Amino acid sequence: MAEASQLFKEFKIQSVSEFFRRNAAMLGYTGKVRSLTTLVHEAVTNSLDACEEAGIPPYIRVEIEELGREHYKVVVEDNGPGIPEKYITHVFGKMLAGTKAHRNIQSRGQQGIGISGAVMFAQITSGKATRVITSTGDEIIEAWVKIDVDKNEGKIVKKEKHPNPDGWHGTRIELEVKNVKYMRSKQGVYWYLKLTAIANPHAHIELIEPDGRLIVFPRSSEEVPEPPVEMKPHPKGVLTDDVYRMAKKTKRQSVRRFLIGEFSRISDKKVDELIEYIAALRLIKTVEDKKVQEQLYERLMKGEVKAVLRSFRGYTKVVKQVAKMMEKPPEKLTWHEAEEIVEAFKYMKFLAPPTHGLRPIGEENIEKGLKGILKPEFVTAVTRPPKVYSGGIPFQVEVGLAYGGEIPSGFELLRYANRVPLLFDAGSCVTTQAARSIDWKRYKVDDLDRTPLVLMINVVSVHVPYTGTGKQSIASVDEIYNEIRLAIMDAARRLQTYLSGKHRRLYQVKRKKTFEKYVPEIARALSILTGEPEEKIREYFLNFIESHFASKEAVSEVAVEVSENA
Repeated sequence: MAEASQLFKEFKIQSVSEFFRRNAAMLGYTGKVRSLTTLVHEAVTNSLDACEEAGIPPYIRVEIEELGREHYKVVVEDNGPGIPEKYITHVFGKMLAGTKAHRNIQSRGQQGIGISGAVMFAQITSGKATRVITSTGDEIIEAWVKIDVDKNEGKIVKKEKHPNPDGWHGTRIELEVKNVKYMRSKQGVYWYLKLTAIANPHAHIELIEPDGRLIVFPRSSEEVPEPPVEMKPHPKGVLTDDVYRMAKKTKRQSVRRFLIGEFSRISDKKVDELIEYIAALRLIKTVEDKKVQEQLYERLMKGEVKAVLRSFRGYTKVVKQVAKMMEKPPEKLTWHEAEEIVEAFKYMKFLAPPTHGLRPIGEENIEKGLKGILKPEFVTAVTRPPKVYSGGIPFQVEVGLAYGGEIPSGFELLRYANRVPLLFDAGSCVTTQAARSIDWKRYKVDDLDRTPLVLMINVVSVHVPYTGTGKQSIASVDEIYNEIRLAIMDAARRLQTYLSGKHRRLYQVKRKKTFEKYVPEIARALSILTGEPEEKIREYFLNFIESHFASKEAVSEVAVEVSENA
């Protein structure tokens, strides 16, 4: 038998960077086309976030230069606020670091891996450092950054400073990558930037392709979205570990003040109620008869906490013990006590979490984005009211529908999460499942695969439930699925109204042409019978037909308008 010391001879502590270096596919770096798109996505996402937080209309330029076979230089430049010098290594060289990853706030990225993952991918495929040029308006910093994977730290291998007489601010990054491929496919860089432009009509985006072709997606809105607001966690959406860790970090003086100050929808009155629920749960666990115990749990679930307490002799003593716990310093809260608090939360009723921190695209901007890029003949958008999933995590669903015009035949689904296009893993995404569940024939779309129709779905949340770290597919959560279906059906009804009116107009045009076809013959016959000039009779009937169908069209338009308003 091998000795324990021999078994653990190769034991090694692995850094986060080392783990993701060996498992780059978990970050979306799998496949030559997808890897290049993921790289651009991470840089563009950072640029959009930085510009919006600073209130600057984004101007983003992406250049892809072919250096050899499956060997490219990728340049992404923005006009954002720039990065202070001391943060350059943290932004580009440290995994799980960022300005939003640790906060309960809506953001395009959620894990603090993105751009540092891109730097690492460039480093392991080409061996080259990433060149970063940035300025906050003062001097220009030019730095070459690499990642020390063993320490999960960024290091600057070379740095230069330049004067900035024009006061330029922004960031430019240059990454050299190998084993990737540029293609104009629906999983490539061009398609990703096109979809990004649709969901971000306030952004001006330029792309220079490897062959030198310049493609411009101009902004169609001057309105920069308000930056999202950090939201306090909701009692229904927290784990025991969340409460325990937050209690250790808070500066509040008591557990009561901690709960009121650090969570949403908790007041002094709610803490008093919480004390009763914790006391009731403690007492129920002392009951040996399992059947009686289950009955008491059911009563507690119905909100009968006072009646449950009164069924125990000496319950006031337990209530006082819990009340005393609420007055002690939060840092002295034990794991068991945090567990009791979270368990009690499950039985209590709370108002839904506030949703003021969510920042949807908005119906008007969705329509602007779809019109500006796709040039359809009909477009509509629906932004549903905010809802919650998993008991306390707020989310919101938006849908855009574009039909006809310059859209080619065939149904196209554009998936987004917090304005970010999702190009991969569509089959496992809740947006795809919801779109497929719609009976489109009910809405005058008889052959979906041949109809020039684009459906855009955007899921907004402080925590989008992705199926993996690649962040390309949204998990099938019932509440999100149902909201997507409702939004699609709402938009589809408007399309149905438009198509019904279009079909009526085509039918009336066909009837009108049929009547006009016989006018010359009728005019000749009546001219012979009445002696009136043939031209006069023909003109009379043509005017009569015109006025008749004009009045029908007016009535039809009024009916459509009434239907839409209803």
